[in-house]
Amino acid sequence: MAELRSVLIANRGEIALRIIRACKELGMRSVLVYSEADALSLPVKFADKAVCIGPAKVNASYRNAQAVVSAALAYGVDAIHPGYGFLSENADFAALCEQEGVGFVGPAADVIRSMGDKIEAKKIARRAGVPTVPGSEGAIAEYREALAVASEVGYPLLIKAAAGGGGRGMRVVETAATLEKDLAEIMSEAEVAFGDPSVYIERYLTDIRHIEIQVISDGSTVLHLGERDCTAQRRNQKLVEEAPSPVLDAELRQGLADAAIALCREVGYKNAGTVEFVFDNIERTYYFIEMNTRIQVEHPVSEMVSGIDLIKLQLQIAGGLPLSLTQDDVLIRGHAIECRINAEDPDNNFAPNPGTIANFRPPGGFGIRMDTHIESGYVIPPFYDSMIGKLICWGADRDEAIARTLRALDDLVVDGIITTASLQKRIVDSPEFRSGDFNTAFVTELLSATPPVLS
Repeated sequence: MAELRSVLIANRGEIALRIIRACKELGMRSVLVYSEADALSLPVKFADKAVCIGPAKVNASYRNAQAVVSAALAYGVDAIHPGYGFLSENADFAALCEQEGVGFVGPAADVIRSMGDKIEAKKIARRAGVPTVPGSEGAIAEYREALAVASEVGYPLLIKAAAGGGGRGMRVVETAATLEKDLAEIMSEAEVAFGDPSVYIERYLTDIRHIEIQVISDGSTVLHLGERDCTAQRRNQKLVEEAPSPVLDAELRQGLADAAIALCREVGYKNAGTVEFVFDNIERTYYFIEMNTRIQVEHPVSEMVSGIDLIKLQLQIAGGLPLSLTQDDVLIRGHAIECRINAEDPDNNFAPNPGTIANFRPPGGFGIRMDTHIESGYVIPPFYDSMIGKLICWGADRDEAIARTLRALDDLVVDGIITTASLQKRIVDSPEFRSGDFNTAFVTELLSATPPVLS
């Protein structure tokens, strides 16, 4: 494909605005597709051209592959950037783009399909010599197979949907007494949620961190931008991410990076992606769990410590340009922390809190970045993900990054709705987070130790 001149953005919110800005800096024309609910949003205002493709419901707009491609053809764009979520990891959509002669800012359809199937992804990882969590070699079709694997893996174990993701399609099995029932239920749930009943079994690791490697490839050269530590989670949903990880030594850090690059080479990966691992705090070892074949929500953490614009690289690679960097050019400096700011009430079981932003004042100052699509007067629609922004703070070291994050959270003003900013402050200011010694159960334990405020 020739270098891109125009790009259609098939997304909304802060990531749509982020891509629009990258297009402007690269001299590319941006065409945004949007739903009726987003007609007054900042991305619509900032895009060179904005096209309404349907009503608020995502299946009629942002997930309507035919409508998105039709808009791309009608406006003569060179490629479609899917952002994250929606159609970003939909192999059929990537194939449709190829079929219609429209570029796709991401990997090839067959790569998305292979890595989106957790069972197939584990097989590919093993071929590449990347360690995987002990468990079944392939899909589990019946109870007797599950029982045989459980006898080798031991309890507790984890049943996972092959097509699952985002924390969905998983169940912990504590004893053999519930294995048959749990297996039947999770297979049924996987069929309903993902259209695929395939499941597999892994050892359930209880004291773990979630660490991921950011990769970027032009199809020939594969680079990594270091790791992100995404251990501060609630119900498998990331809340705070940081880079570098506070627990890795140089040998572990290099091992993770080498594993991620080996996986990319094995699958023939092209464009930006994230290779995710669990890190066993007890054994101090790591296992591959999945690969996200798209740009991640938390990509600014890697950008802040590397100084590299991942969205621009995505667009340039999609236009056929080779990477102008080598691994030696990727220098990790300082420490960065990202807090996801959601329109949710953390004191009311994280109930969504859409509504009108009466007053918005983002934090500022050295080392502060606020990626958001909101402004004063903006009405947050109730139809989509509740994230309204990402606060990313850089410091020369982790202590300075923590101090700067807490200061920025104090500076942040979002009047008219309730957000998770107060929770983010509790997380980052906690002794556990400050020490760096915590696991994926940390936020749940923090919440249980702090009773909700009663109105």
